[in-house]
Amino acid sequence: MNWFEALILGLIQGLSEFLPVSSSGHLELGKIVMGVEAEGSLMFTVVVHGATVLSTIVVFWKDIIKLFTGLFRFKWNEETKYVSMIAVSMIPVVVVGLFFEDQVEHLFTGNLLLVGSMLIVTAVLLGFTFWAKSGTKNITFGHALVIGLAQAFAVIPGVSRSGSTIATGLLLGNKRTEVSRFSFLMVLVPIIGANAKSIMDADFSTDVSIGVLPLIIGFVAAFVVGLLACSWMIKIVNKGKLIWFAAYVFVVGAFSVAYALFA
Repeated sequence: MNWFEALILGLIQGLSEFLPVSSSGHLELGKIVMGVEAEGSLMFTVVVHGATVLSTIVVFWKDIIKLFTGLFRFKWNEETKYVSMIAVSMIPVVVVGLFFEDQVEHLFTGNLLLVGSMLIVTAVLLGFTFWAKSGTKNITFGHALVIGLAQAFAVIPGVSRSGSTIATGLLLGNKRTEVSRFSFLMVLVPIIGANAKSIMDADFSTDVSIGVLPLIIGFVAAFVVGLLACSWMIKIVNKGKLIWFAAYVFVVGAFSVAYALFA
């Protein structure tokens, strides 16, 4: 992987991590289109995911400080309740990570037909939100678990994590502002945990180095674009404009399926 490929993939990761278009699906498509080999991909994936986690923390730093402050008062309050709901939302993806890790890894093999099909699924899910009424409910523990199930489903390449969790929250009738906030905060611990597990389990001695420069470029690109995309996505959800992403993802998915079947 050279510096230019790292730049493009970093931009794709930063943009698609927060927009409801599937970062995993677009990264797979990007690698296929550019013919990027797998060498060094583990380290690069850890770096760019770390960049998007950092951009989320920067955007929501006030919320995160407030949650930690309330949590360490060691009594039941709104902050403790919110952190507990985030913990509940993590249960499905933790189960998938612990018991189905090998099966999930086999899905990331450049299968264009799978990616395209799942992008169409994402488009349909986003399309449903167009007809959903503006919600007035606050997120409950039951809603947190259902949204967590949507996040677990999004481990499949082509299924957007932000798209599936936000769409699920909206279809449950929750407030748009609450859904966007919860969706982005709930992913912090799973991504950090998955990256930490990848680092501990990996044998980097067999991983061909891609060099320091591509890693730095990928990190900076993912962080800066992620910062902008996260802020932009919050405004998009609040305005209820997800239908445009549904159309885009459907076109990309349909093209990918057609290419995989007939090319």
